[in-house]
Amino acid sequence: MASTSETGHIKNLALFEDLIAYCQSYGTEYNPSNPLLTITQLQASYTAALSAMNTFKTQKTSFDTAVNLRRDAFEDIKPLSTRIIINALIASGASKLTIDDAKGVNKKLQGTTSKKSGTDMEDTDAANLPKSISSSQQSYDRLKDHFANMIQILLQATQYNPNENDLKIPQLQARLVALESSKTAWISAHTTYSNAIRARNTVLYHPETGLAAIAQKVKVYVKSIYGSTSHQYKQVRMLAFKSQKTDL
Repeated sequence: MASTSETGHIKNLALFEDLIAYCQSYGTEYNPSNPLLTITQLQASYTAALSAMNTFKTQKTSFDTAVNLRRDAFEDIKPLSTRIIINALIASGASKLTIDDAKGVNKKLQGTTSKKSGTDMEDTDAANLPKSISSSQQSYDRLKDHFANMIQILLQATQYNPNENDLKIPQLQARLVALESSKTAWISAHTTYSNAIRARNTVLYHPETGLAAIAQKVKVYVKSIYGSTSHQYKQVRMLAFKSQKTDL
């Protein structure tokens, strides 16, 4: 489901298309001296905004996929770590010191929360995007680091040689690589998504050249042609563009 802010962006784009249609209907009477307000430029601005919106949608889907893949990669790390200690390390006859070290790492790992922030975030302000998910990424980083430390302990425990394939050290090392890969994919998707948000906000809400600003200028121009009580001005005045807070 689209967020409230996302719906607002789509509505603004639709309203701008209506604005162009009204201006076209005024024929040769609509002849602004400001190049930004000409029909040709209005159409170009609309096309650019539509392209930015489509790019945003594509990158949001990619980002959501990366978030889900990262979550899946980390999903069973905690129970896996417990199995390593209870089912394998203790049963292997490892020393008490080794077992205590592993238990200490597992305690840290079990206490790490992999937060879900970053999937349903508001996208109004690109600058807030990294802030809203930084704690989530740090939690995943800690999980990965604790799991890596667990593997290092196992490498030093010569008795550790379980028959269970998923508990063998090469398999655990492969899982660690998969965790790192999911992190790398997430970073790439997040960067592209953040850039798409910023590009969309620029084309829609730049204080001088954004669609919302241009629409306001068009309204003023139409008012100057036909007057404040004219039918034409009432047409464009009723198009209520909603501004969005951005860091542009």
